[in-house]
Amino acid sequence: MLVVDDDQEIRDAIDIYLKNEGIAVLKAKDGKEAMELVQDHLIHLIIMDIMMPRLDGIAATHKIREQKNIPILMLSAKSEDSDKILGLHVGADDYVTKPFNPMELVARVKSQLRRYVTLGTYEGIKKVIDLRGLTLDKTAKVVAVLGEPVKLTPIEYRIVELLMTNAGRVFSISEIYERVWKEPGFNAENTVAVHIRKIREKIEINPKNPAYLKVVWGIGYKMEK
Repeated sequence: MLVVDDDQEIRDAIDIYLKNEGIAVLKAKDGKEAMELVQDHLIHLIIMDIMMPRLDGIAATHKIREQKNIPILMLSAKSEDSDKILGLHVGADDYVTKPFNPMELVARVKSQLRRYVTLGTYEGIKKVIDLRGLTLDKTAKVVAVLGEPVKLTPIEYRIVELLMTNAGRVFSISEIYERVWKEPGFNAENTVAVHIRKIREKIEINPKNPAYLKVVWGIGYKMEK
């Protein structure tokens, strides 16, 4: 995995925590260096600081998301909701605020790695789902609209997979969060809403009048059969 932070002490500390868990770590001091490493190495997860010189974490995440579905965990001293939402909007999968608890950081990293490596591995269920031109291939882990593949982040894929596997069923916001993030869904509305909006922008012809991903006001979301 890759740790990106302009503070060498933080890079080295995270490196120690993760190596103690048997996780190999690459390190970068800014977004530009991170992008070079992403192109040259097989990386399964990125811890990305936001405030960095040359290329900040938001811009780097946006550029990486254009080509890669690697889970990205944002790391920043800022704790305002607007920063969290911005990070999620450009494709981050999780967010940790400095100063962080090392054990919590390690737990979040291991959770993201586990979900990324085992993404979509359900037994005894249909491997390809087709909902009126919206298809999900669980073996290839590909979502397509009318045959055209759609680039989704790992979190976006898991949301789509959950809803398509249970097409017609309405999931509450907290239930979606708990199923996808594997954490209690308290105060999850903004986080889920940001991901739903990004998914609609990618799979719907008219995101403002969605044909697939529907809101059920006061309850939650469903994928139309």
